[in-house]
Amino acid sequence: MIRLSAITPSGPVQLGNYLGAIRRWAAEGTDEDVYFISDLHAMTSSHNPARLRSLTREQLAVLIAAGVDPRSVSVQSDLVRELGALTWVLECTCTYGEAARMIQFKEKSAGRSSVRLSLLTYPVLMAADILLQGAHEVPVGDDQAQHVELARVLARRFNGTYGEVFVMPKSVVPPTAARVRDLADPSRKMAKTAKDAAGTVFVLDTPDLVRRKIKRAVTDDIGVVRYAPDTQPGVANLLEILAACTAKDPEELASSLSDYAELKEATAEAVVEELRGVRERTQALLDDPAELDRVRAHGAERSRERAGHRLDAALRMTGLG
Repeated sequence: MIRLSAITPSGPVQLGNYLGAIRRWAAEGTDEDVYFISDLHAMTSSHNPARLRSLTREQLAVLIAAGVDPRSVSVQSDLVRELGALTWVLECTCTYGEAARMIQFKEKSAGRSSVRLSLLTYPVLMAADILLQGAHEVPVGDDQAQHVELARVLARRFNGTYGEVFVMPKSVVPPTAARVRDLADPSRKMAKTAKDAAGTVFVLDTPDLVRRKIKRAVTDDIGVVRYAPDTQPGVANLLEILAACTAKDPEELASSLSDYAELKEATAEAVVEELRGVRERTQALLDDPAELDRVRAHGAERSRERAGHRLDAALRMTGLG
């Protein structure tokens, strides 16, 4: 059983990425699973090449530092030739209507006079990611489930037209994880790309900066520590972060804290300790580029080996090999 997950280097890895996904990959993943940095996906909108390269290396280092099996980790663009070939084959299997009805394309292109063609076609690239590696399961949220369904449609159509090559993947709902909200605006999720970083804790933030951000977190004027996400979202956010870092129940934690200052202090210290080892190991990897390059090259080679026979078969069956 192969599971496939990815993280896009659109910004530095933040606390929500770590608690919600990366930590789970490290704890539950096997060396058969596939985890990759989707740097090609980060090019669907305007980007800075140097920053993209830097963020890609940083995310690779974070995954390894967090304990994700290095044998399972790769960088998407290291397979750009293989992915490019299969993406073209799948684009010749996909219809314009199927690509254009993707919800994310509609939302991101709405009201804009010009968008990159890659915004329309990147779900086909995502299908190539999935099918090339023979993934059986793709843990995704609601916003990506439609893309996995497209991969299923294309796999079924290709197999039925040319011959059996691709595993039929399915989307699965990942285990419930911490709902990490923006510290400055708990009505929205914490995000790598937030315009104001004041509400975002990044994995590589220094301990002092983590403490400052959490101590400035929005709460309310009720003044009572209780777990009430609907009426006290800021307080609930801090309790959920604290619970995720301490493996305790947010309601139980609420009953043990007397005021917001104590809540913020406890949350800040828990986050600092949760991230301390990851931050230090990440920095050590970034300071040793030769080792990071070695890990990256090994991951790329393993991904190519797993993908090679599928790509060869797909090309041969479509008359290209």
